Amino acid sequence: MASKVTERALNLVKSMPRVGLGNIKDLPTATYKKQVNRGRRQKKKGRGDKGQGSRNTWDPLGYEGGQRPLIDSVPSEKYYGQYAIRRQYPPISLLELQRMIDLDRVDVTKPVDIVSICNTGLFKFEVAKNHFGVNITEEGCDVFAAKINLEIQWTSELVIAAVEKSGGTITTRYYDPQCLAALFNPLAHFKKGLPIPKCKLPPQDALAYYSDPEFRGYLADPEKILLAREKLAQKYGYKLPDLGADPVKDLLLMRKDPLQIFYGLEPGWIVNLKDRCILKPKDEDYLRYYYNVH
Repeated sequence: MASKVTERALNLVKSMPRVGLGNIKDLPTATYKKQVNRGRRQKKKGRGDKGQGSRNTWDPLGYEGGQRPLIDSVPSEKYYGQYAIRRQYPPISLLELQRMIDLDRVDVTKPVDIVSICNTGLFKFEVAKNHFGVNITEEGCDVFAAKINLEIQWTSELVIAAVEKSGGTITTRYYDPQCLAALFNPLAHFKKGLPIPKCKLPPQDALAYYSDPEFRGYLADPEKILLAREKLAQKYGYKLPDLGADPVKDLLLMRKDPLQIFYGLEPGWIVNLKDRCILKPKDEDYLRYYYNVH
């Protein structure tokens, strides 16, 4: 049965005329661009008589006639409201941080903060672009094995677990733009002869994050941080190292004062690179300003 149908179809094709320009038609939905007259004395060239089409004076993009245009009649949706002034945290992964440590770009015998990361020359940081510090991402959390005292500005729960599992400590810390400019290039700041600025407190929308013990905020209660460390170790199933019996306990527990931005240097001090000395203020007004939160 199938062979007969095939033979009939082949015979039908043989008897049909060949396909040519004389026996084909356009598709029903086919459209063609109108041919415009060219050359001299071709009148309007398809543009019509007078008006905007003839004189090519079309309305600007987005213009709508009438007494009330669309841009005013439809309420605004501020999807990107204040987007340009939001705080940005350039990312760096745990894998990249581990490579910096393996290549001796970062000294683990000292606390690792934004100054140590910027001094490697491998981290792009610009205060003018609203960069507010380092964001450690989760890539490489399964291979991170360095015991460090890490201070960063933003991170996730998995990164905190990876650092503490290897025996280290981590702290999230806020810096205002003036302090970040000094931290990014301390040498340039000291050459200007400017005093070390005091760090301001976080803004209202970031105060909850830097006061949360689960994110190891520098404004959180130390006792609550110890409880959060134990809960995180139970959640991810690893044994939390004992910091009290660690030989580098002093290094791992070293912290800055909330007003301090450099380790070993207080706000208000001036570093004299030429004479290799430090100038400390003695005036009561200066001391009241640099050592009080307001």
